[in-house]
Amino acid sequence: MMIDHAPGLERAFSTVPEERTAEPLRVEGEVPAFLRGTYFLNGPARFARGDVRYLHWLDGDGMVCALRFGADGPRLTTRFARGTRLAEEEAAGRALYRSFGTAFPGDRLVRGIALESPLNVSVYPYAGTLLVFGEQGIPWELDPETLETRAPFTFGGGLNPLSPFAAHPKIDPGTGELINFGVSFSATQPCLNLYRFSPEGELVYRRRLPLDAPCSLHDFCLSRHHAIFYASPYVLDMAALAAGGTLLDSLRWEPERGSRMIVARREDGELVASLPVGDRYVLHGINAFEEGERLVVDVLELDRPVYDQYNVPDLFPEVAPGRPVRLVMDLPSGALLERREIAYDKAPDFPAIDPALAGSPYEDFWMLGISKAGLPGRKTFDELVHASWAHPDRVEVWQAPPGHYLGGEPAFAPDPSGAGGAVICQRFDAGRGESAFLVFDAFNVAAGPVAVLPLERPLHLGFHAFFAPEESGKGPEERQGSQGSAEPR
Repeated sequence: MMIDHAPGLERAFSTVPEERTAEPLRVEGEVPAFLRGTYFLNGPARFARGDVRYLHWLDGDGMVCALRFGADGPRLTTRFARGTRLAEEEAAGRALYRSFGTAFPGDRLVRGIALESPLNVSVYPYAGTLLVFGEQGIPWELDPETLETRAPFTFGGGLNPLSPFAAHPKIDPGTGELINFGVSFSATQPCLNLYRFSPEGELVYRRRLPLDAPCSLHDFCLSRHHAIFYASPYVLDMAALAAGGTLLDSLRWEPERGSRMIVARREDGELVASLPVGDRYVLHGINAFEEGERLVVDVLELDRPVYDQYNVPDLFPEVAPGRPVRLVMDLPSGALLERREIAYDKAPDFPAIDPALAGSPYEDFWMLGISKAGLPGRKTFDELVHASWAHPDRVEVWQAPPGHYLGGEPAFAPDPSGAGGAVICQRFDAGRGESAFLVFDAFNVAAGPVAVLPLERPLHLGFHAFFAPEESGKGPEERQGSQGSAEPR
């Protein structure tokens, strides 16, 4: 019998969080005076509908949180993202649609080929509004203040409900452009769809790049001049999905095919290179940038896919090791010049950087880790990690107390003075069934949170987050100078 390394974790998935409107939060400790803006978070929050209990972390209905830091203290607003699936199932009073890891008699697919998105993965401010994304399907627009759901966001008619579209768009901090992708899972002509949108929300181009196989891609990296995809052989069998299987059941890990790094020119979407990079799997990228004729691509490499470790509430029983990896490519020749690793292998996930440095040279990033990775048995994220490419042989780690679990991408919030910043994530106390937001000094996370914001009612463990500063503060060049002096221990 496997040892349970996360006792009480089921409590995080057994209640439905309540919606809130600008609820003031109590503060234990001290919120940094510079922290002004909004921490947006999205994640699956409801895991049952009628007599159907969802079996996979990606199945739950999405709930978006806006944690606003203002002069009158922190306030929290939460709303379910009411897309097509949630609206129709609430009206029917029962589950209607098949989800990523749960199928049931009579369940539906969109036009027989796609899942109806629960809008539960990520959230981004863009083009003067707020967009919420699921693992697949077009995003929906939310009111940036109230978080009320408005309508599907089609980018001026550039997308339709069946357009392949992923949950991890990249928004250029300098131009405001949005770049994203989606995979067409044809068994005979699989391709990667690359999209570029203007800062105003209009489609600039859609390019189709051929794939060797219909492989599942969750994320990508974007530099100033290139879009980069780490395509691992996690192959989707659409026939199995159409025959009644779940999306999880329809995925096969085929490492013998090998993984490839696909590079496209950002300006026009044309293919630049496709080169082998081993046989590992990447769920999330970290960042990418050019140094002269070299392209630097940073990712979290796992030994194998992780989706089969997302069964709720028994997460990560046999999660594979992973580590941050830097890949350096020579653009003229298309050759891989260097592979470098950070000395942390505890199945890290949810990497975050200063968003002002996206696509630019940087050093520091933050992520969550699983202290019990490598041991059999249920476990989950319980470490907050600060790492730096300037010091790849050491990292700074804060270990949560026993029975406390972490969630939510550790979003970086800059200090406009240039003297550092804060990192925000979630904590769930399984013994008490209580939730809180944690605020850390970004460059001294091992010291523990400088502020704890307890909630009177529990909240779901979220996925991806983004901090939108109240004011823009310093530019990327100035910000990099302030971060370069920080050293993880």
